[in-house]
Amino acid sequence: MERKAGYQLTLLAFFGLQIMIACAWAGAEDRLMNVTKLEMFVDDLPDMPRLKGFDVVNGVSLPKCLTIGMFHKFWKFHRDIPPTPVFAYGTSEGTATVPGPTIEARYGVQTYVTWQNHLPSHHILPWDPTIPTAIPTTKKGVPTVVHLHGSIGEPASDGHADAWFTANFEEVGPTWTNETYRYYNYQQPGNLWYHDHTKGLTRVNLLSGLIGAYIIRHPEVEGPLGLPCGDEIDRPLFVFDRNFRVNGSLYMNSTGNNPCIHPQWQPEYFGEAIIVNGKAWPRLIVSRRKYRFRIINASNARFFNFFFTNGLGFTVVGSDSAYIERPVTVKEILLGPSEITDVIVDFSESISDSTILANNASYPYPSGNPVNEANGKVMKFIIKPRREVDTATLRVPTNLIGYPAPDLSSSTPVTRYIAMYEYTSDTGETTHLYINGKSFEAPVTETPKVGATEVWYVINLTSDNHPLHLHLALFMVLDQVELVGIDEFHNCMLKINDAIKCQISKYARGKRVEVAAHEKGWKNVYKMTPGYVTRILVRFSYIHTNASYVFDATADPGYVYHCHMLDHEDNVMIRPMKLIK
Repeated sequence: MERKAGYQLTLLAFFGLQIMIACAWAGAEDRLMNVTKLEMFVDDLPDMPRLKGFDVVNGVSLPKCLTIGMFHKFWKFHRDIPPTPVFAYGTSEGTATVPGPTIEARYGVQTYVTWQNHLPSHHILPWDPTIPTAIPTTKKGVPTVVHLHGSIGEPASDGHADAWFTANFEEVGPTWTNETYRYYNYQQPGNLWYHDHTKGLTRVNLLSGLIGAYIIRHPEVEGPLGLPCGDEIDRPLFVFDRNFRVNGSLYMNSTGNNPCIHPQWQPEYFGEAIIVNGKAWPRLIVSRRKYRFRIINASNARFFNFFFTNGLGFTVVGSDSAYIERPVTVKEILLGPSEITDVIVDFSESISDSTILANNASYPYPSGNPVNEANGKVMKFIIKPRREVDTATLRVPTNLIGYPAPDLSSSTPVTRYIAMYEYTSDTGETTHLYINGKSFEAPVTETPKVGATEVWYVINLTSDNHPLHLHLALFMVLDQVELVGIDEFHNCMLKINDAIKCQISKYARGKRVEVAAHEKGWKNVYKMTPGYVTRILVRFSYIHTNASYVFDATADPGYVYHCHMLDHEDNVMIRPMKLIK
């Protein structure tokens, strides 16, 4: 133990300057802002800048090249919070925003993006060098790499965790290949989002502001649906949580829960202020008509269970990056980190002139603290008294977009068992998390064939609900079954890490939880219930055609799958995935 402690102290000596710089802006660490004293609903909801990912020449859509940078600037999260230093995406420093611009792509038309790093030599937040982390050899520069979440695209443009780069590409990671990314957009229409994906720094880079929306539109398919369209009534909503110091700077702990092992890392980050499109508890004036909201949970670890305080409902038309086959109306929607719900809200049905979009999900979810006055409210809608003519269809169509069912009759699909582990110190505090008992650097074990359909049994042996995200592939959730006698099974898994030899069928026989109707479609993230086995059907081809990819999915550096609680992903609930022919 003395030898390990000495190693940690040596690392801290190397990188203590990084933490000191991050904390110096604020002065004393205990000067945390009491956000409960801030007045809610005083700032208007922003609509982020929109960038076309294609050109139109003589009525024909053509590929387009975009240049988007990452900039260090100040951002106003609330009328009464001083300007906050952030990292922001934009076409220039002056136009950079948190979240970044919404990129609107066209189905089948390629979008090229050159992502440029203009960030300073040191981070604005503390980070931990004792977890596997992208660290430049010069110890200067903030490594970044952009992942387009939900994209079905080539490995070189996927945003691999080791494909990072610093300002002006002075230093690059071991799997970095090119400055410009190519997005084929040859997939079903739907909602994606782009964000940083750097090894060991994802949680701090996203907390700093590196997020943005990306929408793939298919007018020929979506137009006949008659859903609300236009910038005013079709709005992406980025929802996330933050804490602030009294001078306005972002607050993130600089002391870990196991400081002798990890001096800074903690298992989950939770903020008291709820931010929507870059404003804390904003307001939006709406007409008495239907609106479309593409809601993205961009929190590090917070789950949201959304509901309207006046009883309004949500008509769900899409989940993650795909439409569902038929609309489903619900009164509340649970979103884990990185999940997306695409909903229609009809304010003409409101019995009041205002309503609050609220949240009642405990944190950590599902067995943590109850919400309070601050984090239990999200934003306010002020509803105009007069009803306006609704140019959308009178009602959401009965059928939306259906996709071909996977054909499993000709062969038995490959079955994989994916186990989620949490490891603790002698004091019971979390030290790290693994998938299948392996680190990110361990050799790849998931090698699906291009075009294959597989069945994965995801075994959650922890007390947390983990939103599992697969890059490239989409999946359907088939069912969730409770593990009976989980302690005995858990002990066996810790020893031999083999679900078959540990007789999983003997234990996976408890309560069966049916998948909610609005989540039965194709997803790229799903909430893995603790103490349950979640069975998912994974497809490694396009879902709208059943055809193989138009790019080489077997190329380096491959893909990854991981928990999307960012503090877990960084330490180290992430594994490589390499497709084969």
